[in-house]
Amino acid sequence: MVCLVSRTGRQSQRYNKGRRLVVGCIPYRVKTSNDNKTSGEFEVLVISSQKGQALMFPKGGWELDESVEEAASRESLEEAGVVGNVERQLGKWDFLSKSRGTFYEGLMFPMLVKEELELWPEQHLRQRTWMKVHEAREAYRDWWMKEALDVLVQRLSSPSRKPMEEKDKTIPLISLSAEKPNLMCS
Repeated sequence: MVCLVSRTGRQSQRYNKGRRLVVGCIPYRVKTSNDNKTSGEFEVLVISSQKGQALMFPKGGWELDESVEEAASRESLEEAGVVGNVERQLGKWDFLSKSRGTFYEGLMFPMLVKEELELWPEQHLRQRTWMKVHEAREAYRDWWMKEALDVLVQRLSSPSRKPMEEKDKTIPLISLSAEKPNLMCS
């Protein structure tokens, strides 16, 4: 039996000059044809907000006991149920939290998805959907996530781009403890 716990609470999260540090991933996959040849096109995975009224990429607070890449990988597992290769940071954005009315710093990373899990900690709170890039861009309300997506598209479209599998690594998830856990067991 495997149990995963979604971390909650903000007492162990990182802040910079009073701004909460939020990290996340843009999970993506390269489309293949029926004969398993790469088409060069890619899709991104979007998730619903917990209240189900908005689409977004998985993101959340960066905990004190993890690297920024570990935090991005953990958020993708908890919220979207995917694991993969966390790649080089796309950028950092300062944005206003709509729910809290305070500024946050958001760091986003691409994640080449290697596995989609059938069970994950927030599967009963969120829906996940693979979309074409233009569909995801139209669906997003947050300007900074649209900008992060634009950076990813530019990076993946670059002719000098090396395959990400050679340069980046899968970040292992060691600890998934929480103060108020959302348990997932199989």
